[in-house]
Amino acid sequence: MLVSLFFLLALLSPSRSDPRIYEAGLLCGNATAGMTARKSGGTDPSYVPRFVKEMEVLSQRMATHHFATHFIDSTVVPIYVLSQCHRDLSQTDCLLCFAASRTKLPRCLPSLSARIFFDGCFLRYDTYRFFEESVDASRDSSNCSSGLGSVEGPDRPKFEESMSYAVGNVTEIAGSGRGGGFGAMEVRGVYTLGQCWSSLSSGECKVCLEKAGEEVRRCAPSREGRALNAGCYLRYSTVKFYNDGGKAEDSNNSENIYLRQISIGVDRSSLNFKYETLEKATNNFEASRKIGQGGTGSVYKGTLPNGQTVAVKRLVYNTRQWVDEFFNEVNLISGIHHKNLVKLLGCSIEGPESLLVYEYMVNKSLDHYIFDKNKIQTLNWKQRFNIIVGTAEGLAHLHCGCKVRIIHRDIKSSNVLLDENLNPKIADFGLARSFGPDMSHLSTGIAGTLGYMAPEYVVRGQLTEKVDVYSFGVLVLEIVCGRRNSSFIENSAGSLLQMMWRLYKLNSLCEAVDPSLEGNFPREEAADVLKIGLLCTQASAADRPVMARVLEMLLLTKGDSEVPEPNQPPFLSARAMGSASSTTSYSTNSLISNGATKMATFYTSSECSSTGSKSHG
Repeated sequence: MLVSLFFLLALLSPSRSDPRIYEAGLLCGNATAGMTARKSGGTDPSYVPRFVKEMEVLSQRMATHHFATHFIDSTVVPIYVLSQCHRDLSQTDCLLCFAASRTKLPRCLPSLSARIFFDGCFLRYDTYRFFEESVDASRDSSNCSSGLGSVEGPDRPKFEESMSYAVGNVTEIAGSGRGGGFGAMEVRGVYTLGQCWSSLSSGECKVCLEKAGEEVRRCAPSREGRALNAGCYLRYSTVKFYNDGGKAEDSNNSENIYLRQISIGVDRSSLNFKYETLEKATNNFEASRKIGQGGTGSVYKGTLPNGQTVAVKRLVYNTRQWVDEFFNEVNLISGIHHKNLVKLLGCSIEGPESLLVYEYMVNKSLDHYIFDKNKIQTLNWKQRFNIIVGTAEGLAHLHCGCKVRIIHRDIKSSNVLLDENLNPKIADFGLARSFGPDMSHLSTGIAGTLGYMAPEYVVRGQLTEKVDVYSFGVLVLEIVCGRRNSSFIENSAGSLLQMMWRLYKLNSLCEAVDPSLEGNFPREEAADVLKIGLLCTQASAADRPVMARVLEMLLLTKGDSEVPEPNQPPFLSARAMGSASSTTSYSTNSLISNGATKMATFYTSSECSSTGSKSHG
């Protein structure tokens, strides 16, 4: 009857339907119902009838859903079952795939456990609650067999790079919590799909797909590979095998709507670039042209047909987070021009991946000059001071020189780029947020880089201009001292902020100036700049100056104006964050809760309890 239903559905399905019922893997367990019954001192003749009943219940639930679980408890042998269709399948194709899996899985009986992977769905039964199981060291496997052959010769490195990039992005998409456990994309002829079972959390999904990614990467140079894990399925192929835009019958998918809106807006814009133009400009994103890597994508040096050198950023693709970041970069920043802000030249979203195009900054980012062991060059005092002032000018323009207030949220040394004259330009506006003059603050998910984030933002999610002011203060101290805020002082338990506060109380701030300057700096000016850095990193947001005032103080350090005395910084060191690195970028809701609890305990002390949530900008 089940087989007849399967073929009837196949006949009724439109010709373009593809339930993807290729059997990628079947695993039968070793234990049988008879063995378990003997160990328990009894018999279990009801096991097979109960199994059939379980499958009937599962079929009823899968009639209208892409995912279902059920279980029958028993004092002898419990039965847990789970079924999952890949999200891009239509409901009709899902039913066809499930029917095929339900037909073939009983071949494992009387085994007490089994799992079957088709290219469109998954079905499993077992004696324990496995629904949240993401990986299984003994049974997870890969399938690299393919009738498509392999990629050899000079095309192999490019193929493997494209495959690896697509696999990594699909893992990011599906495991981010916004992809709903599903992701699919194509990069230069390599098609990739990842699907987690809906019973997994986003964290468990990411763990599963990261392992799957390692497994399928070993399939190269095969033109096709599959990873078959306890909690997920991952496949790549040089032949397109999935449907676009989520469920094939769901033409109103919200992701598609967002992407179409973007396409319309960009088509009407003078910022639009053809994908082929940018691909050729970067020599097909040649590895030797890669000049940077960030949380939202990798950056390549390119040359346009008119000879202009540009920086091309490949975005992590096709999630709501990507949509937000794209809108920020294109719509929010494209109309803003300032000598200390990196200029966005254009974008492309019509190709297999989405790209942003910026002016090229020949001297890379500031962190290469102040932190690297093999520094490009040692910046003298004048150069450091000019970089601090220029960054302050760029931030002041964002906060009060535009039609709307813009908060960058990720000010740090790697996001300050340097031109041919070492003039600074703030870059990477993917996390930027704007709000109107009538709003005191935004309550938002936490995003940014640990070590640079203000305490009121980390603990309470309150976003104002003072969040950028705090980050800028940390950056000032790093530029002058030549060390990261996360670096711990030898034979000391303190961070850079703690060290600076101790030296300030001893009236010895200049002891912290980068030793590579060999004493060649104006001591009073350096002390004033360090004091300004401490003013910007005060624990209370209300005590921190706005950027316009910061800029004013910087420009008057050579005059008679006195810099106000700062209050104590919050001392949020790397230790306060547990094992989290202060150089790690975090997106919404990604902070470690244990670390946040520790910081909240500190931050609610009497000195910091009156932190201002109002904007003073």
